[in-house]
Amino acid sequence: MIGAIELGLVYGVMALGVYLTFRVLNFPDLTVDGSFTTGAAVAAAMITTGQNPVVATLTGAAAGVVAGAVTGVLHTKGRIDGLLAGILTMIALWSINLRIMGTAKEDATVAANLPLLRADTLFTPLRDADLLGTWGGVAIILVGVVVLKLAVDWFLSTNLGLAIQATGDNGPMIRSFGVSTDRTTILTLAISNGFVALCGALVAQYQGFSDISMGIGLILVGLASVILGQAVFGQRFIWLASLAVVLGAVLYRLIIFFAMRAGLDPNDMKLVTAVLVVLALLLPRWGFLKRIPSLRGRGGRVARREPEPAVPAPAGAERGR
Repeated sequence: MIGAIELGLVYGVMALGVYLTFRVLNFPDLTVDGSFTTGAAVAAAMITTGQNPVVATLTGAAAGVVAGAVTGVLHTKGRIDGLLAGILTMIALWSINLRIMGTAKEDATVAANLPLLRADTLFTPLRDADLLGTWGGVAIILVGVVVLKLAVDWFLSTNLGLAIQATGDNGPMIRSFGVSTDRTTILTLAISNGFVALCGALVAQYQGFSDISMGIGLILVGLASVILGQAVFGQRFIWLASLAVVLGAVLYRLIIFFAMRAGLDPNDMKLVTAVLVVLALLLPRWGFLKRIPSLRGRGGRVARREPEPAVPAPAGAERGR
């Protein structure tokens, strides 16, 4: 279970990126399925060739920034539908990721996976100290994720962050104030995919390999983390919404962990994820969560207070006016 919590915290970085596009910008970005693998591929290729793990991880995140910016440019400057722009970038990244991992192998131009079992990674000191799989490892990873969460909270409270929120809420309105929604859209997609690629780089080092298929269906995992976390923990404030998506990623991993312990086939995990997203979307609308006092006003619409019956005016009141 501790391992599931550790992995959930790592995936919380990806959930923060999905939160920026899905909730803040209101943009259906499918680039994440490709940029996640891009971050993993870049980091794995650089670590395999002897580069510093910190530099490799940051470079992987930068590659995700470029991928997100490409989607933003296709959508804003090329006037391509946002959903299609993300799909196009995701498809292109499939071939690019094969090429990136192929650079680490002398006898191949493309590679579908790269092992990192004998390489030094960001998690090697934790493994050497026997902290991975313990609450000490959870605490160290939690500190790093909280720092990123606080950075997101701070950024969204700046003037630029407020402009991004306004772009997602009402684009025409914020354009009337002279804000370029094209720039805010490109920037948000770049930052979002930077977080996703950073998560991919961390997951590759945590699991000990990068694989071309590790990003397939990741958008569903991200949506499950965001929707499930905010349905349970709430989203009234920015700090609460960002915390909820991180906790949602941990909750999702715990649900998957217990589902597998219960005997479910690993091939059924995508089905379990889809069911979780459906339940997180429907339960607040059905009013189930509103019956729980601690969750009122969080996951769904707040129950409206019934208006008090009007008191009839005394006889002759109109005449006395």
